Amino acid sequence: MCEVFRLGLTGGIGSGKSTVATLLAELGAAVIDADAISRQLTASGGLAMPLISTQFGPEFVTPDGALERDRMRALVHSDESARRRLEAIVHPLVGQQTLAQTERAIEQGQRCIVFDVPLLVESPSWRTRVDHVLVVDCTPELQISRVMARNQLPRADIEKIIASQATRAQRLGAADSVLFNVDLTLAQLGHEVRQLAPRFGL
Repeated sequence: MCEVFRLGLTGGIGSGKSTVATLLAELGAAVIDADAISRQLTASGGLAMPLISTQFGPEFVTPDGALERDRMRALVHSDESARRRLEAIVHPLVGQQTLAQTERAIEQGQRCIVFDVPLLVESPSWRTRVDHVLVVDCTPELQISRVMARNQLPRADIEKIIASQATRAQRLGAADSVLFNVDLTLAQLGHEVRQLAPRFGL
């Protein structure tokens, strides 16, 4: 079995992390997306939904059985204990799904597995599970403008999300490599990713 390179990919909301993950996948990496797993777990019929309904009440569940995201977002941004209760439900399930996807990628002979983890820096366990941390970085003002354009969220809501994540300095301090994603076209970003790719076995 070939040696597998485990790359931790992170960045603040609106940094362009998901675009970089897509570019790495195009170069042959297996991408395991923690956010996508979390969304699946909290979609209609998701494994987390019975526990969320029990813990938070039926008002946090949509008629089709998915998480009422706007209501939950408002709660966890105003109540730290609610955030911890939600994470205690979702994070272990994300961990189980991540492990299963990792095992499948290794069985398929993947040489590079990218763990796309928004909260990698905040989680002490993640740093020990990857060989290299790649941080996608940009200015906070650019984060806000990108997310306002993409998600139509109010500026104040985006600022709360940024404040709830690791600081820019903390992410940069945890990085082995940094991709500064400001004023880059998609083609230029792709070039930067290809320049880094040989370090990751791609």
